[in-house]
Amino acid sequence: MTNTALLMQKIDGSGLKLAYIAENMGISYYGLRLKINGTNEFKQSEIECLARLLKLKQSEIRAIFFARNVCEMQTETGV
Repeated sequence: MTNTALLMQKIDGSGLKLAYIAENMGISYYGLRLKINGTNEFKQSEIECLARLLKLKQSEIRAIFFARNVCEMQTETGV
């Protein structure tokens, strides 16, 4: 389950636009929004691309894309 709040925090902090990120991932802007909002799941290749674009550390990748329970993760990170 994706930690949407943490992902959006990283995207906002990167200064990159969602349209640019989507283009680099090879998906539409709308498709990216669906994935960020949790409607659709990210593929491994998309996670790898996002990690590269956002310069994510391994711990951040785990926290964002492999959250045990997003409610628990938000409580732990104070989000």
